[in-house]
Amino acid sequence: MKNVTDSFVSLGHWPSAGSFGFNTDILATNPINLSVVLGVLIYFGKGVLNDLLDNRKQRILSTIRNSEELRKGAIEQLERAQARLRKVEIEADEYRKNGYSEIEREKVNLINATCDSLEQLENFKNETLHFEQQRAINQVRQRVFQQALQGALGTLNNCLNSELHFRTIRANIGILGAMEEITD
Repeated sequence: MKNVTDSFVSLGHWPSAGSFGFNTDILATNPINLSVVLGVLIYFGKGVLNDLLDNRKQRILSTIRNSEELRKGAIEQLERAQARLRKVEIEADEYRKNGYSEIEREKVNLINATCDSLEQLENFKNETLHFEQQRAINQVRQRVFQQALQGALGTLNNCLNSELHFRTIRANIGILGAMEEITD
């Protein structure tokens, strides 16, 4: 205790202004200064420190609450996006399946239409060939008939004399007359 009182007493004795030096008596200077500074800090800084810590605590809690809300919102958005993705994938599969079946259906329809067209063309070709054959046959018949008629006329003209000609005409007139009497 004597040292403590001596240190208070020695406070009254300051070295002269011309000299500069260190006070090496640690027990005399530092604990007193530290206790005074700490006492002032605790007394005046206690409220400020509590306010700073309370503000910091409130900001941390607010940040945590906001983070939780954002996390929940993000989870909800992720779930909605995953559900929408599943729905779109299902629709894409349906479109793909429907598209393939539609393509197959169109392919079958096109093949059937082509077969029908080919069949109609074949029928038309056969009809055209038949018509052309009939026309050719008719032309040949007409020529043969004309040639036979010309040959027969030529032969008749050479073989018939006027007497035979008159008899043939009279016979034909008689036949026509008999036919006329029958119809009356």
